[in-house]
Amino acid sequence: MFIDYFKYFFTFVEIRFFYKKNKTKVTTDLIQEQIIEDLEMFSDWTEKYEYLIEMGKELDTFPDNAKNDKNLIDGCQSRVWIDSKLENGKVFLIADSDAIITKGIAALLIKVFSGKTPQEIIDTQAYFIEKTDLKNHLSPTRANGLFAMLKKIKSFGIAYKTMQ
Repeated sequence: MFIDYFKYFFTFVEIRFFYKKNKTKVTTDLIQEQIIEDLEMFSDWTEKYEYLIEMGKELDTFPDNAKNDKNLIDGCQSRVWIDSKLENGKVFLIADSDAIITKGIAALLIKVFSGKTPQEIIDTQAYFIEKTDLKNHLSPTRANGLFAMLKKIKSFGIAYKTMQ
């Protein structure tokens, strides 16, 4: 598992380096395809859950003072916070959770949507959820939480789009 995680990490770094070097935009589709490919690497859902846990550990630190009701996601069994800021026309997201798998799910969403324009956030369909069968391997309350997080991220895109 540890070796697989590093294989994933270096693959993602190689993609970022290639696209920065060649001035090609890293799209939400490219990121989602990488997530799908990464999850297909694992033979069972126990390993995929371990991957999610590792992804959650990679999230930036969420400030304690931002763990408030405004940033708390309704509809999650565990406590999940997502916050955003608009910088140079792009939305940057941070998240945290008190549950390790939920934190990993939030990390996947952050990976897809953070650093994108409000319009890209609005337009992006999170198809990796279906293609990886993620929602069918979550408890009903975790699946509700996943879609509540997605709804919150979309609402950030809409709010920032109306400000422009």
